[in-house]
Amino acid sequence: METTTQKQNDMKKNNFTAWALIVAGFALFYNASCSKAKQDSSEENAKVTIKPEDVVKRGKYLVTTMACNDCHSPKKMGANGPEIIPELMLSGFPSDRPIVKFVDPMIKQGFGIFYPDLTAAAGPWGVSFAGNLTPDETGIGNWTEEQFKKAITEGKFKGVDGERMLLPPMPWTNYTILTNEDIHAIFMYLKNIKPVRNVVPPPISPDKM
Repeated sequence: METTTQKQNDMKKNNFTAWALIVAGFALFYNASCSKAKQDSSEENAKVTIKPEDVVKRGKYLVTTMACNDCHSPKKMGANGPEIIPELMLSGFPSDRPIVKFVDPMIKQGFGIFYPDLTAAAGPWGVSFAGNLTPDETGIGNWTEEQFKKAITEGKFKGVDGERMLLPPMPWTNYTILTNEDIHAIFMYLKNIKPVRNVVPPPISPDKM
């Protein structure tokens, strides 16, 4: 026959086992709940997509703060100095504008000279003209996003391997750290602005200035 002490020990074991089962059950329930919550959160995040108009808005912000208009948008003198011509925004050096003859001897000493609206510049590299960034076929209308990325982050003309490098004053080396999201936003913004037909002249080499 069991003694009183044995019965007490058996009761303690049974109680311990019961509590262990309760704790284990709670732990399983807690882990399952957490996993379900994480899954629901992941699914909810997956449902949240960035609206196209927000991407374009982000692209406009980047183009503005990166000063792309400074060189790529033709300007006219206004009350506050050079002002962007809205209908020509980001269309590059106007093809109907006369190309001046740069004869300043300081260029040979390494100095640079800009057109009044900054759409063209002369220096030891020759004369360079700001490109057409509008979605017209004379601009980037036929470009792929990959071409645009290669142009803006690797300095390749038209974003094509084997082409010449972009000339100063294009600061493409500053843009090598742009994220894919930033590049996509800029590209989408440029694809959504007004297309302007404008064939920008090719650069002029130093020996032909």
